[in-house]
Amino acid sequence: MTTREELIKVFTAINDEAEMAAFFEEIFTSKELDDLALRWQLLRDLHGGETQRSIAQKYRISLCKITRGSKILKKQSSTTRNLLEQHYGKEEEK
Repeated sequence: MTTREELIKVFTAINDEAEMAAFFEEIFTSKELDDLALRWQLLRDLHGGETQRSIAQKYRISLCKITRGSKILKKQSSTTRNLLEQHYGKEEEK
């Protein structure tokens, strides 16, 4: 088993939000958590129908970061897209 596979198993074994939050705080730096949260936020914004340009302007980030997320959400089989649909409903029409 690779280290990445082991880490995935550890993540999926945690079922408690407080435990997951504590684990995240222990293994990620504040900056890494901020970056991860921003990535999720821009995916949510894209899923909600916001344009790439408006997201780039709102968060003062490059279009390159957003383009990756846009490509992910265009795939029907995307795990991220499916998770967003489960939590927030179907993607807004653009």
